[in-house]
Parts: sequence; C-alpha cells; structure tokens
Amino acid sequence: MAESSSGGGNAGLAFIVGGLVVVVAVLAWFLFGRGVAPETKNIDVDVKLPEVSAPAVPSSQ
Repeated sequence: MAESSSGGGNAGLAFIVGGLVVVVAVLAWFLFGRGVAPETKNIDVDVKLPEVSAPAVPSSQ
C-alpha cells in the first residue's frame, strides 16, 4: 500500500505564516512613517550677541 499525504497540515501552516507576515508588514508600516516621507524642516537660527569690550587699563605713572 502506498501512503498518500493530503497536505492539509502544510496548508494550515502556510496560512498562519502568511498571516504573521501581514501583521509584521502592517506594524512596520505604522512604526516607520506610515508610508509618508518625513517632513523637512527649515530651521534658521540667527544669534546676535552684544559687542563686549574689555575695560580700560589704568596707566601707571
């Protein structure tokens, strides 16, 4: 007698693995930016400091 395999167990395993792949893909999509390119922000910093001069040195006579 020859043994025959219906492959039912393999189909169930493939369904479970496929579902896990879909879940991981959806989580990655939410975690890594939701499919949208990140916003580019133009930050322009202008630092203006008052001019500081050294105190006058008294002359010695």
